[in-house]
Amino acid sequence: DGQVNMKISVFQGERDLVSENRKLAEFDLKGIPAMPAGLPKVDINFMLNADGILTVQAIELRSGVKQEIDITPSYGLTDDTVEKMLIDSITHAKSDVEQRMLIEARSEGEQLVYTAERFIAKHSEFLTAIEIEETGIYIEALKVALTASVKDEILKKADELNEFTRPFAERVMDVAVSSAMKGKSIDK
Repeated sequence: DGQVNMKISVFQGERDLVSENRKLAEFDLKGIPAMPAGLPKVDINFMLNADGILTVQAIELRSGVKQEIDITPSYGLTDDTVEKMLIDSITHAKSDVEQRMLIEARSEGEQLVYTAERFIAKHSEFLTAIEIEETGIYIEALKVALTASVKDEILKKADELNEFTRPFAERVMDVAVSSAMKGKSIDK
């Protein structure tokens, strides 16, 4: 929440996992307006010119803040290195995809825990004590799944938390809309 800078790292390689690829450069996208976590949307563009210079441009879509960097090749890859990288990407494809999917599930689960806890703190007056308590149980179950690092269990517990809390979110949205519309009429 409230971050105004974002670090952009540029990697080269064929593997699904960043850690298995070669880091080319890193730069900061500065001056992003402070927003809640997950709200900034960044578009990354890669442009390679005839001289082999790679230009990487990052644009935060809501504010239009833009930053770019030119990456000049400082070393070439031998044919053997490229071949090894490709063979490694094929050899490790399944495990890389599984690892990436676990990382993505974990990230989504952590974001859901954060969002659910914030929702309860901000809108507890619209929830019963039992709803708050049961939501806490679902949150804890997701936290346990996150520590176990089993993708399918994380996704299952995240779905259960989402399904359980959906009616609360709809109720709060209805109250907010009713409050916003109070005393207003729609002219035809």
